[in-house]
Amino acid sequence: MAPYDPLFDPLVSRTGHGQDYAPTYWVASAGAPPPDDGPVRGDIDVDVAVIGSGFTGLSTALALARDHGVQAVVLEANRAAWGCTSRNGGQGQNASGRLYRSQWIARWGLDTARRLDAEIREGFEYWKSLVASIECDAQPGGHLYTAHRGKKLAFLENEARIMRELFGYDARMLSREELHARYTADREAAGALLEPDGIGVHPLKLAYGYLRQARALGARVHTASPVQGWETVGGVHQLRTPGGVVRARRVAVATGGYTPQGLHPALSGRIMPILSNSMVTRVLTPAEREAAGLRSTVFITDTRTLRFYYRLLPDGRMQIGSRSAVTGADARHPRHLRLLQEGLARKFPALRDVKIDYSWWGWVDVSHDMMPRIARPDPGQHIYYACGYGGNGVSFSAAAGRRMAQRIVGQAGAQWDLPIYDSPLPGHAFAPFRRIGQALLYKWYYLRDEVI
Repeated sequence: MAPYDPLFDPLVSRTGHGQDYAPTYWVASAGAPPPDDGPVRGDIDVDVAVIGSGFTGLSTALALARDHGVQAVVLEANRAAWGCTSRNGGQGQNASGRLYRSQWIARWGLDTARRLDAEIREGFEYWKSLVASIECDAQPGGHLYTAHRGKKLAFLENEARIMRELFGYDARMLSREELHARYTADREAAGALLEPDGIGVHPLKLAYGYLRQARALGARVHTASPVQGWETVGGVHQLRTPGGVVRARRVAVATGGYTPQGLHPALSGRIMPILSNSMVTRVLTPAEREAAGLRSTVFITDTRTLRFYYRLLPDGRMQIGSRSAVTGADARHPRHLRLLQEGLARKFPALRDVKIDYSWWGWVDVSHDMMPRIARPDPGQHIYYACGYGGNGVSFSAAAGRRMAQRIVGQAGAQWDLPIYDSPLPGHAFAPFRRIGQALLYKWYYLRDEVI
């Protein structure tokens, strides 16, 4: 059977029901999962139901309990943090969505861009406070954005200037020589932008920390409890699970790239699920790390449209990921692993033949306008969602969960008129046909990244 594809698969098909984790490095090294509340057993009435137990769902439940005294019930189809939260690269940036700060200015003007930056920066600080409270192999030091070709240096130089002059960041450019001497001898890199904010984490250990904290405050997390039907009767949301109906006054959706078709009309066609493939090598010897020029654990992204993201992990392994497969049916094809192996070998020739211990894939939630939303799409219904992070959700999901909790309890705030809050996610009428366009775009992106 082909792997789950949220763009095509209906709600009651392969959404999951107690499935085990994907074979990721994070699962293998996180230790035993903390206790959860098991499947729903019987009909229950709750104040707030949260659908999805990844970073967003757990942080929403945590903020509701800690900040507002609301003990939510979290519904998870499979295991806790089963989706993107246990499959990502663990790169926590001071960012969200796919747009750069220069693009914020072009779209909304400088004043709004500065307010949006302040909001996301505050969210990053909030996430840092959570990281500090959880043992999750944190690797601080910032983020390196490498120019994979010389012609990309001008773009990075402009972003560095904007970050410094308009937003007050200590961002700066590194020459190829300085990058190689101080950080990493990436053979493709013509230079790099060093952003001061960034922490690499073990994402599943972090999620387990959220889970422990939320349950300690009274939240319940029901695993193996997929929502297989949703009706609203008299303002009460009736969420049908295999073990019983959960009747909720308010519902928060935190399913990200794993949002199934038919979950609710407010979410239909609102995101484009994109596959990200990832791999982790065996532990490198000190001699191999020296030969590859791996002198830092600062995490790295390159300037490809179909970007590579990579870093040296605390135990001496290399992790690298990128976009490759288009459909779920194609996710397991060996060529996607080969793409990562070749990418690693181009950047670090000394690692060409290093054994790969872990390889996996997962869905990323990309919005059609490349920015996330934390929204209440219909003022007449108590339904909320937070998604559309575009691959930048490791850190921002914590702030999104906190803001979604504030929206759920009706808290006022000056931030609600910002672009990521004041409108729902834009939709797309022809969801299944987007894969055709995506395949064509990937071919164009390859030519633009590697040839033109």
